[in-house]
Amino acid sequence: MNLERLQTKLLAAARKNIPGDDVPFAFEKRIMARLSKPLADAWDIWARALWRAAVACVVAMALFGGWSYQTAPHEADLSEEFENTVYAAFDEQPVVAANEELW
Repeated sequence: MNLERLQTKLLAAARKNIPGDDVPFAFEKRIMARLSKPLADAWDIWARALWRAAVACVVAMALFGGWSYQTAPHEADLSEEFENTVYAAFDEQPVVAANEELW
């Protein structure tokens, strides 16, 4: 594609179609105001989205934490339950048939 030829054709077409005087009020000022604003870069968009997600996660955590605190019995000892869970495999005696090997 010949860019010089394309540019010449576009300029000729623009010169044939002279714009009218029916431009909206303050159109130039609106366009210039929009052009003067800095464009948001990709990092800014990601940062905003991640902060909104973090706020939503904190709210969800607070709701579920309050719900679990209300439904859980308060006299439970977490350290004892953890120890029983970890050592559960050692406390059970495996049942082995007479003809099976125990690994």
